[in-house]
Parts: sequence; C-alpha cells; structure tokens
Amino acid sequence: MTAQAERELETETETMTVREAVRQALREELERDEDVYVMGEDVGLFGGVLEVTSGLYDEFGGERVRDTPISEAGFMGAATGAAATGTRPVVELMFSDFAGVSMEQIMNQMAKMRYMFGGKAEMPVTVRTTEGGGMGAASQHSGTIHTWIAHFPGLMAVAPGTAASAKGLTKAAIRSDDPVFVFENKMIYEQEGAVPTDEDFTIPLGEAAIEREGDDVTVVATQRLVGESLQTAESLAEAGVEAEVIDARSLYPLDTETIVESVRKTGRLIVADESPLSYGTHAEIVARVQEEAFFSLDAPIQRVGTPDTHMPFSTPLEQEVLPDGDDVREAIERVT
Repeated sequence: MTAQAERELETETETMTVREAVRQALREELERDEDVYVMGEDVGLFGGVLEVTSGLYDEFGGERVRDTPISEAGFMGAATGAAATGTRPVVELMFSDFAGVSMEQIMNQMAKMRYMFGGKAEMPVTVRTTEGGGMGAASQHSGTIHTWIAHFPGLMAVAPGTAASAKGLTKAAIRSDDPVFVFENKMIYEQEGAVPTDEDFTIPLGEAAIEREGDDVTVVATQRLVGESLQTAESLAEAGVEAEVIDARSLYPLDTETIVESVRKTGRLIVADESPLSYGTHAEIVARVQEEAFFSLDAPIQRVGTPDTHMPFSTPLEQEVLPDGDDVREAIERVT
C-alpha cells in the first residue's frame, strides 16, 4: 500500500462492498444535511434497480428518498431547478445510456447555469449512474459514456475503482456546489475493500490514487479495470516487471500531476478504461502525458479499452469486446 493510500485509510476502517460503500455515503450525507435528498426511478420502495439505495426509504421516508416517474428529462430538470434554489438533490440515472434523454437539462441548464448567472448561482446536484458491460444487458444498458459528460465545461465526472473511493467521491460530490456525475461500474458492486468509517471522510475531486507502486510501467486505470490491473501487476511481479497502478478516480478534473510524475519515473504508460477507444478518456490522458512528459517516454503509449462498437447481447461476444486484465498484460508486455 502506498503512503497516499495509508493516509486515506489511517482512520478506522470496515470491509464492505462498493454497493455498501455508496449506500453508506448516501446515508451519512442524508443524516448530515437536511437539504440532501435522493430521487430517481425505483430508488425508494424498490431500493434501486441494483439495490444501492436499499433500506434508505425506510430510514428517511418518501420526502427524502423520492421515487420519480419514468422521465429522465423530467427528474433531471427538476433536480437542476431544485439545486439552483437551495437544495442538494442526488439523482439516480438508472443506466448512463439514458443520459441522452435528458441532455438538454444536463448540457444547457445544469452545466451552464453558474456561468450564465455570472457565478452567482450554485448548482449542487449529484448524478449517480451505472455503466459498463458484463451483465448481458445489451447495447442500451451497457454503455460507458463518462467521457461524454467529462467533455462539457461546467460538469465534473468521477469514476471510482475501489470501495473506499466510491464512498469518498460520492460524499465529495454531494458536498460540492457544482454538478458532479458519479459513474459506478455495475460489475464491481460486489467488490470488497477497506473503507474509512469516519463520517467526514471524503476524497477531493481531481485527486488520483497510486494503488500500487512500481518502477517499470505506469498503468492508469478506471473502475473495474483498476482491480484487474492490480491483479495483473501482482502476477507480472513474479516475472520481474513492477507495474505502478493508478486509479484515476476523477476524470474531470483530472489529476495530471500524479500521472505525469509516475510516467517520468517509469518511462512507460498504459491507459485502461472501458469506454470506446476513439476520442475518449484514453486520448485525453495520452495527450496530457505527451505534452508534459514526452521526453520521459521510452516506448509508445498503449491503450486498453472497448473497440468502437456497441455492446453485444450475446455473452461470448460481450466477453470478446470487454477489456480485461489479459488485455492489460498484453499491453504491458508490448512495451517492457
């Protein structure tokens, strides 16, 4: 464990899943601030389509955990207006693929309101949404769209890869006075990890985490590929290759400094993210490293991601398309 990770976990911790960590973050913020409330499709009585909000309706009631109609445009617009007038809504967008239905509210209202009011308006809205393949949910429920949101000025986007970061980033998002999208990869909800129990534990937006130190190659990963990259790094260590694994955590703002410092040490970079390879998260990280650490590179930068295709419904085809630890291993082997 790195010194950075040790600082984050220096308080008392509890082992819990990513799902439990997000739920704990929501519970603590609902208890801390009466202006915070949760809203979205099936978040109340049903407990969320993937059970993240399970139990919160019973604890806080229907005023604080609100079921909404099946209208992404409607509840995203309602949250934008509510945030502009003094509350802190936490919206659950059931699947990130549905963002397109509410893009007018997101792009032209939520993202631009502070700017268009000369900085006098605050927009403390958090949007939680799931993304990624692996469940056989087909193309319209398996997309990874976080690059799209991170591209818009006025919006922040985070994508936790561990249980601790899921809790810390969710709490930081809720406390932010600007809109933050929290992208939760649906395949890591059962992944366990040590999570600080301190109710004031947050992770600053825009701060990456070095999850494993190494001198031979830097792997910058997000979400599910953080865990897979760590497993790959441990197996490669037996062959004498020491990979440094960084959980990007925050896509915008991006912690360029941490990534660049690592590349200056290792001379090699792998970017592993489940989004499509073209014009995305990979490209942004690559560009920043090229701009700031080009002469430190000893080999071409490698990208690991989803091919430019929709997610298949067929399980064998889905597994063929999804990037995994083996792809990270092959990328590392190409440059070491």
